[in-house]
Amino acid sequence: MQMEIARRHITCRVAACALFAACSIVAIAQEFHPLAYAPAPIDNPLKGFVPYDTASDKDSFPHSLEWFYAPLAELMPAAKTFDWAPIEKHLTAIAARGHQAVFRIYLDYPKQAPGTPKFLLEAGVAAHAHNYNGNNGRSVSPDYEDPRLRGALAEFIAAFGKKYDGDPRIGFLTVGLLGYWGEWHTAGNPEWFASKTVQREVMDAYLRAFHRTRLLLRYPAGPDDPTYADNSDIAMGYHDDSFAYATMPTSDAKGWFFLVRMRQAGALDKWRTQPIGGEVRPEVWDTLWNNPTGAPKGQEYLPCVEATHATWLMNSGVFRTALAGAPRERALAGARRLGYELQVTEAALTRDPNGGVIVGVRIQNRGVAPFYYPWRVEIGLLDGLGKLVGTLPADWDLTKILPGEKPSEFEASAIDDSIAPGNYRVLLRVVNPLPLGAPLRFANQAQDDSFTGWLTLGSVAL
Repeated sequence: MQMEIARRHITCRVAACALFAACSIVAIAQEFHPLAYAPAPIDNPLKGFVPYDTASDKDSFPHSLEWFYAPLAELMPAAKTFDWAPIEKHLTAIAARGHQAVFRIYLDYPKQAPGTPKFLLEAGVAAHAHNYNGNNGRSVSPDYEDPRLRGALAEFIAAFGKKYDGDPRIGFLTVGLLGYWGEWHTAGNPEWFASKTVQREVMDAYLRAFHRTRLLLRYPAGPDDPTYADNSDIAMGYHDDSFAYATMPTSDAKGWFFLVRMRQAGALDKWRTQPIGGEVRPEVWDTLWNNPTGAPKGQEYLPCVEATHATWLMNSGVFRTALAGAPRERALAGARRLGYELQVTEAALTRDPNGGVIVGVRIQNRGVAPFYYPWRVEIGLLDGLGKLVGTLPADWDLTKILPGEKPSEFEASAIDDSIAPGNYRVLLRVVNPLPLGAPLRFANQAQDDSFTGWLTLGSVAL
């Protein structure tokens, strides 16, 4: 029976760095008890290593995210006309596997057919043939300054956000569109790349269109960057597409290395509010988990994770290679280290004088990054027969729980006159909005002990 909110109600407060103003609640001293730690699942939602969604070997390694590309040419067959079927095909299949997607739209993917809409090319938008990455002129680099292309990009991004902002099937979007693979560079032909004005137009269009789905850019840039428009203080994270190869600011690092650019942009702390993702560089796919590692000196995997606070990484190497023994264990540990790891360190369960129970928890983030989405938190009561007799939402925002800080304390009072007197186990869960998606699981031994998907906080007599 679902608890109803009438006389039955839940009130809550959060006490940790003044995250929220407290709701009204009877002040009662809570007696906390510890909850034991256990590693959270490697395939916890919205983190970890990411395979291509079409890879036949993607089930060889645990994951919760899947990657794909889509050409704008397929999505925009004519001016102000949009066809979402290509994206839907990917999202539907990924969601059916209980996973969320990370993806990018492109105009120019070397070795692929042109991603620039055909109607723009036929209208005369200039297209530069190139041989980047052995392209042999198949794909073309469009003139990003052409007003017709710029107008089409603005129209597309607005429609894209209207259709997909907040879609639970999407984990993260990389901004894309500009440059080879949508990676914001035209290496070898820098004069072809978009001006700062066009870059700003694209970023502003995404910021207007997307308010819930998290966005990532390829290159951090501050106000004095010679090539890229300032993005240091906007609501977009970054993706390092040369992870564990050109990430760390070593003595021989080049100016485009990820953390060199992060430092120059003044964005080293941006991970606190915006996600960091990327791709393990293909050159180290086959040797990264060896001992010694195949990563260049100073670019070893775990230091890169700690320094960037990365949440997800494309890493085809662990999916296509049959890792076993110690290398596989190192890869599993490497995947687990990405992103958040939330542990309920202590819980308190106290009879509410008005009936019901006051639930207090202290939650610590043992990972390297926050959990970036405000997913719904619920409290449940499990009776002696193992039946979930009631659930109620707890208005707790887990996105503010940062690594390296003391546990955040949350409190809620659940009151329901319809619950029969008796002994109950009190449960806690974070709900994945994706219907088939796995819930976020806490790093606790009592996770899933009493009821799948729920953390057991303890018992109470009502």
